[in-house]
Amino acid sequence: MIYSSFIVFLFSSFLFSQSFSTKGQFWVGGLTGNDVPAGQSAFESTIGYIPTLSLSKNNSELSFIDFEWAYRLDRSYSGDTLVSNQEKNHRLWVRYSSAKIEARLGLQKIVFGPSQILRTLSWFDTIDLKDPTGQTDGVDAFRIKWFPSHSLSLWSWAIQNSQDTLSFGGRAELSSSFGEFGFTFHSDPSKTPQQRLAFDIRHDGFMGTWLETALITSENSYIKMATIGADYTLPVLNGILIMTESMFIKTSEVEDQSFTAFMGMLPLGMIHSIMFISQFDWKENRSYNYLRWSATYDKFSLNLILSQSPKRSAYNIPIEYLRKTVAGFGTGIQFMFIYNH
Repeated sequence: MIYSSFIVFLFSSFLFSQSFSTKGQFWVGGLTGNDVPAGQSAFESTIGYIPTLSLSKNNSELSFIDFEWAYRLDRSYSGDTLVSNQEKNHRLWVRYSSAKIEARLGLQKIVFGPSQILRTLSWFDTIDLKDPTGQTDGVDAFRIKWFPSHSLSLWSWAIQNSQDTLSFGGRAELSSSFGEFGFTFHSDPSKTPQQRLAFDIRHDGFMGTWLETALITSENSYIKMATIGADYTLPVLNGILIMTESMFIKTSEVEDQSFTAFMGMLPLGMIHSIMFISQFDWKENRSYNYLRWSATYDKFSLNLILSQSPKRSAYNIPIEYLRKTVAGFGTGIQFMFIYNH
């Protein structure tokens, strides 16, 4: 990528940095289900590791430069057959920070918007609340954040896409006594030029409420999207968090779509928790259910996951176009061990 050589050059300047740290996340898991694709094993497993190196150097009392490199190693097996092998940079960026500005160059995470499951503003990330690792892919970008006041932040970015062209955008975030507001735009002048405009707001009162809206236009088509959501903690036991979201999609080419998600989370003491997520596709009349028990300790967690989704036969598309995996079809059970250091 265009940033890699420059970042490696900057890395050499950190060899005598004031702060040096390493961390990592390792995971291993197994999954089985009752809707096995032809020619595949009923048991699938995954193993992965993301080591991370961080360096920082103070320029003054009010500014510093830091660097982060993370590399992802990820393998998946169907039975004893290797079906996926990823080895790639996960993060590779350098950042300058001061009281009023933050500038970051390289492979980084860009996430915004208040929605948690049905995410209208999931433009540059792959966050999935059902993934116990909490990881997301990054994008090659140059991003600047400016903080003119405590209540206002202004973002701008240039992102390199898969076609090696640059797309541009920005975002304004405003905090007030009523809530948190966000205004976002993005322009991608690639082979199919696309413009995106979005507005979001979150208000925390008796309950938390939020709204995300987006308009995505190209030369001959458009997509209108909106997500509304709310959450509330019931004063029962240790506090039961309940949350619901609904997403509405209108396009110029296909029928309107709507989805609803419900989440409930119950902590059981300081270590254990139970989370349930249910999603419904109103157009296709399909439901997807997910139940996870987690035990989280200082450096590791144990996760047992039960899931129920439509079988392959419920989809009105040829079987060969569906993913050849047990995950996401029928009834499944999964175990995952995660170690953080």
